[in-house]
Amino acid sequence: MQTAIKLATTLAILALLTTLFGAAPARAAGASVQGVANVNNASVAQLKLLPGVGKAKAQAIVEQRKNAPYRAVDDLVKVKGIGKRLLQKIRAHVTVEGKTTIKPSATKKNKSRKSSK
Repeated sequence: MQTAIKLATTLAILALLTTLFGAAPARAAGASVQGVANVNNASVAQLKLLPGVGKAKAQAIVEQRKNAPYRAVDDLVKVKGIGKRLLQKIRAHVTVEGKTTIKPSATKKNKSRKSSK
């Protein structure tokens, strides 16, 4: 009987904490996209699909490559706003060679999609 009370109390506390602070992310960083973005030819829209990259950082990536193409993924740290932490977050989804194949995963809602009404 005491075990059931402890379990119920623990679940109630967990539910309260989840309500107050939100649920913890259930997926790994970068899991919301599939494929890769070639930083030497991807568009701003494609770069914005990368986790942690918004319009300003995507435009900064494009501006930086106008000076010279990226030779390595690590060159992205030269872009204002991209540090080692963000680079680690997007590393699996960026490349400097080949085709850009990045797209939202099936579980991510595409906010830019217009309603068909």
